[in-house]
Amino acid sequence: MTDTVLRLIGVTQQYGTGATAVSALSGVDLEVCRGELVAVMGPSGSGKSTLLAISGGLAIPTTGEVVVEGAYLSEQSPKQLAGLRRRSLGFVFQDFNLIPTLTALENVTLPLELDGFRARVARRAGRDALASVGLEAKADSYPDDLSGGQQQRVAIARAVVGGRRLILADEPTGALDSVTGELVLKMLRARVDAGAAGILVTHEARHAAFADRIVFLRDGRIIDESRRAGAESLLAGDVR
Repeated sequence: MTDTVLRLIGVTQQYGTGATAVSALSGVDLEVCRGELVAVMGPSGSGKSTLLAISGGLAIPTTGEVVVEGAYLSEQSPKQLAGLRRRSLGFVFQDFNLIPTLTALENVTLPLELDGFRARVARRAGRDALASVGLEAKADSYPDDLSGGQQQRVAIARAVVGGRRLILADEPTGALDSVTGELVLKMLRARVDAGAAGILVTHEARHAAFADRIVFLRDGRIIDESRRAGAESLLAGDVR
């Protein structure tokens, strides 16, 4: 499929060897297309965060392939992989991961500057990204001067700056109140509707409702999935 941004092909992640080996993922196949937000749900230890890390090239699968925009991550050198993450992948984490000594604008533009963008171009793109999350007026503020919700919005601006095509969000609302959390999810939804592909790891059914498709993990395997039209029945059923 030409619109496919991410493919996981038979991905397995195993820790340890022999009798003590633990499988975090077991033969996972998954595709995420442009304009699609996929929610990944499951109990603690089901492999949700491992799936996200492998999708973004932050971890190497024991077996299987990860393909991002046609590029097989196993064939990329460390330098190529780092460049791919800077250009194509946006990460949104629960703990924000902002650099406290940099302003909001500097946090957002850092990936672009590391990728060789001229400072003026990077700053323009960074201001546009902050404006898209309603924080252009906070460009010169440091993280410690921002609320938790504002910090997460800066993190989202950093994830989407430069037109990244794959957004990976790991429980991005876990540290936020319900109102701010919903605002953050609407921003993620808007970025996907604008043409990105997205994966949202969440344990909240109401957050998964923002997705086009819900994938359920248990013991490292995809045990069920549903498009938006059938999500409510699955969420209300026996899948845990």
